Amino acid sequence: MSDVRAQFAVLKQTADEKVVDAIQHLIDHGEDHQLNRVNVIDFSRLHGLDEELAISGFLHSARLGLFDLGWNVLCPGCGGVLGAHSTLKGLRPDDYHCALCACAYKASVDDQVEVSFTVNPRVRRIAAHDPDTLPVWEYYKQVYWSSGVDFTDESVETLAGEVALESRELPQGQTATVSLTLPKEFIIIFEPITHAALFIDVQGDPAAEPQELSIAYATEPTLTQTISLRPGPVSLTFQNQASTRVLPSVFVAAEALHHLIGKRKPFLTAKRMLSNQTFRDVFKADNLSIDQRLQITSLTFLFTDLKGSTALYERVGDLAAFDLVRAHFHALLEIISSQKGAVVKTIGDAVMATFIRPEDAIVAGLRMRTAMDDLNSQRGTDDLIVKIGIHEGPCLAVMLNERQDYFGQTVNIAARVQSLSTAQEIHITGPVLDAPAVAEVLEQRAIKPIQKQAALRGIADKMVVYEIP
Repeated sequence: MSDVRAQFAVLKQTADEKVVDAIQHLIDHGEDHQLNRVNVIDFSRLHGLDEELAISGFLHSARLGLFDLGWNVLCPGCGGVLGAHSTLKGLRPDDYHCALCACAYKASVDDQVEVSFTVNPRVRRIAAHDPDTLPVWEYYKQVYWSSGVDFTDESVETLAGEVALESRELPQGQTATVSLTLPKEFIIIFEPITHAALFIDVQGDPAAEPQELSIAYATEPTLTQTISLRPGPVSLTFQNQASTRVLPSVFVAAEALHHLIGKRKPFLTAKRMLSNQTFRDVFKADNLSIDQRLQITSLTFLFTDLKGSTALYERVGDLAAFDLVRAHFHALLEIISSQKGAVVKTIGDAVMATFIRPEDAIVAGLRMRTAMDDLNSQRGTDDLIVKIGIHEGPCLAVMLNERQDYFGQTVNIAARVQSLSTAQEIHITGPVLDAPAVAEVLEQRAIKPIQKQAALRGIADKMVVYEIP
């Protein structure tokens, strides 16, 4: 435990004090399930913490070994975890299949990959470190369903007592037979460890004699099938031929089930993590592998460039110019981080940054202009003029030159839009302006965008862009 105290002493040097205190209290006093797949967004809400500071705090905690970082591919339908990975590199390019929903999905980092934190077993041993020991409903809650499904003790009781007709824990190699009365409903027999499902369409006249059904579970799940049975008595035989225990459960696929698993709460997405400055700084080795290409449906890019930097070096000299450029970079990087963005790279005197929401990029751009005015005012000159361009759209997250980067036409357009600026005006595109929160930001500041047609280098057709004067 003394090692853990030492780790917390180090953590307080890099993370917000309130966040560190909340994390320490969680480790010391939290229930086991609260330390498994911690939903940082929900954690920050419950403790009244700033989300960005909480994310940064947990990332630094993971770097010190207090928590293990997890990347969980989720089913958008039921919220189940279709694949749990310890690094981002583990995400597969092929489809993930949800047996419960009978659907296949790509691992979209926008909203289908959850980033969570589980306490390291060397810090504190919890039940989820040995998932084979978890009771059936705790397994569903802590392992199968994600932290984005808003389960309470009451909803778990409803699931076990009202939605499920039967559930069993069946050790490896064993067989069990159960007798049920099937209602005239759609039934799902689901096994959460092997992810095997069987759908039963219960219809027709009630059966006078017990119907018989046998289900064998193997290590590899079989394809989801649908069969028909009649309402009334049924004898179910479960055979466990898998290499682990199985937990077959019989659910009534009615409104109550959909209501329980349909209650969701926000969670930390992989998309947000990729645009988090602390993650980019601290977890460089946990980024993509060289051959990975992750599709992102929407990301906002901000490009800046320092106008006339070559002339600046000639006018004031290398040493003074270097100090000015460094001060300009320091101001820009601080603003990007504080506005929930992340610096992808700097190129000469230019910056490429990403933001999850376009309104954060707009506010960052406006703050950058003010920061340059302040730096110029301090020197009594107007040497620092930053050109800014912002665009939003789909892209690919890739690895380039041993760094997580982005590729695609959205990136190209954002860079070209920045080049339209001749002074400190900001240029944005239609997708950015169309975001409701962006309109609110501009209206609050009494800024009226100026529409114009622009020919962008490398883009075939002219584009409508907007100048923020």
